[in-house]
Amino acid sequence: MSHVWKFFRAGGFDQVRLDTAADLLALKELDQKLWVALACPTTGVEFDARTLALIDTDNDGRIRAPELLAAVDWAAARLADPEVLGQRHAGVPLAAIGDAALASTAQALLHDGEDVLTVQRASEAEAAAMIHLTASWAARRDAVAILGEATETACAAFLAMQAKVDDYFARCRLAAFDPRAGGLLNANDEALKTLGAMLLTSAASQSLPLAKVPTETQGTGAGGTVPLAVEAAHSGINPAWAAPLTTLRDAVVVPLLGARETLDEADWRTIQERLAPFLAWQAANPEVLDPTAELPPDVAAARDLERLARYVRDLLPLANNLVAFRNFYTRQGKAMFQLGTLYLDGRAAELVVAVNDAGKHAALASLSRLFLVYCDCVRNDEKLAIAAAFTAGDADQLMAGRNGVFYDSQGRDWDATIVRIVDHPISLRQAFWSPYKKMMRLVGEQLQKVAASKAGAAEAGLAEKAAGVGKVAAAPPKPVAQQAFDVGKFAGIFAAIGLAVGAIGTALASMLSGLFGLKAWQIPLALVGLMLAISLPAVVLAWFKLRHRSLGPLLDANGWAINTRARINIPFGTSLTQLARLPAGSERALVDPYAEREVSWVFYALVMVTAVTLVAWLRFG
Repeated sequence: MSHVWKFFRAGGFDQVRLDTAADLLALKELDQKLWVALACPTTGVEFDARTLALIDTDNDGRIRAPELLAAVDWAAARLADPEVLGQRHAGVPLAAIGDAALASTAQALLHDGEDVLTVQRASEAEAAAMIHLTASWAARRDAVAILGEATETACAAFLAMQAKVDDYFARCRLAAFDPRAGGLLNANDEALKTLGAMLLTSAASQSLPLAKVPTETQGTGAGGTVPLAVEAAHSGINPAWAAPLTTLRDAVVVPLLGARETLDEADWRTIQERLAPFLAWQAANPEVLDPTAELPPDVAAARDLERLARYVRDLLPLANNLVAFRNFYTRQGKAMFQLGTLYLDGRAAELVVAVNDAGKHAALASLSRLFLVYCDCVRNDEKLAIAAAFTAGDADQLMAGRNGVFYDSQGRDWDATIVRIVDHPISLRQAFWSPYKKMMRLVGEQLQKVAASKAGAAEAGLAEKAAGVGKVAAAPPKPVAQQAFDVGKFAGIFAAIGLAVGAIGTALASMLSGLFGLKAWQIPLALVGLMLAISLPAVVLAWFKLRHRSLGPLLDANGWAINTRARINIPFGTSLTQLARLPAGSERALVDPYAEREVSWVFYALVMVTAVTLVAWLRFG
């Protein structure tokens, strides 16, 4: 019988509910088109790094859907009771382990009365087994280090030249088989012509043979030898390989075979055989072992127990952060991509993600239509870059250079400084007042410009007068010729001024007369209609943008593979940013001794009387 799936709707799309181990085990049957994300990075997320490293079997820094499914299958195959995968244990219960060898090892790690092998205990056991294995490996060094402390240097020099020397002797064997191949195996004319047209460096000739391949059999074997007298003129060695070959001669050939002028293939094989034990010992280093390499039984059991304990604890939470974004959309906990909370400008932004490069991230994340604030965070010598989405309030005081505090998931505080902003509507309230704020800002800027120009002119006049104080006029000033009064010019100016004043007065008179011509109950409606006429276009535009906010581009810019339109609608978005509010039951002292003086009611009364008088005069003459 096929599994019966349950879904919940959040973010404008259906998400699968993963509540039990049965849901997790049947995950391979769920169409991947229904997954919220098909891949996520192993860094820049709030999840156990060791667990993610164990699931990431190809070590590419990403968790993909097949790797998650493989981890579920691996755990289920070693559990006698797979139901523990959905029971949120801190580790693996002893009774649930189905593998006899693993159960025996786990039993030895538990104290009396304990029945659950925790992740911490399993990790400590795995670390102890690896320490023991590493110590045993290190103890074998002296037995294989044929040159003592110089063996490691000799092996490094050998490995640097191994492929090139093997290639040279292979060419020599082919030339010995058929002398006609000698000319073809050496650098041909076309290759040399290509080099001649290039800016020559050592790297340019590295692909050419190590030395000239003999065209007929010389000496023993295949007849080829590698000249070791690299410093000699006309040594025949490719200059690009002269330095590594010199190191090989001094560090390997001379200590193992003694001084010699050339190296034949038999000597080369002798060197390989004598260094092989140390190279094999190096390859067995537990710290660099391939995860699939065979380990001693006790070490393998300890590692598998740690993996099993972590999978039992973490697979279901990981699936609920990959297959579905349950924690994020139900607000019952933090999603793995939420790093913490940014406190700035009287708000707490909870949708905070890690960022590697703000410029590259913003190029894609701007498509999310979220108002994003990029911050550089510093804590002692540590540095962190984040992007926080502000989804409530306004953007008036959000600008580059402002400081805040970021609290990560561990409760540590970081100094945060805004370095970049991606501007999008934050809320409908901001959109409603934005036309008036823009108008006030424009008027303020124009008034400042006028005031600045007047102040500059006044200062210039004072400076000019001050400079002329005490100077004696050399000659009486010449009388200025009086310019003839141009009646036509001034008539045009006065006419233009009159038209402008008349137009403004007519507009004001029409507006005021229309307003005061209404009945008392109609005046508030008219004012509301006027405000809507001004603000409604901005509100409608913001509403469309806010409805289309999406989590996808924000996470895709971090390396996620979001598989659906993860919407952030207006109510849910508002919940992601908390505004400053006084605690319930707080007491407020409403008297501010330094508050600006309020305008007296007498002023407003005079304004109203003047307006009424003006309207009456315009209407009744």
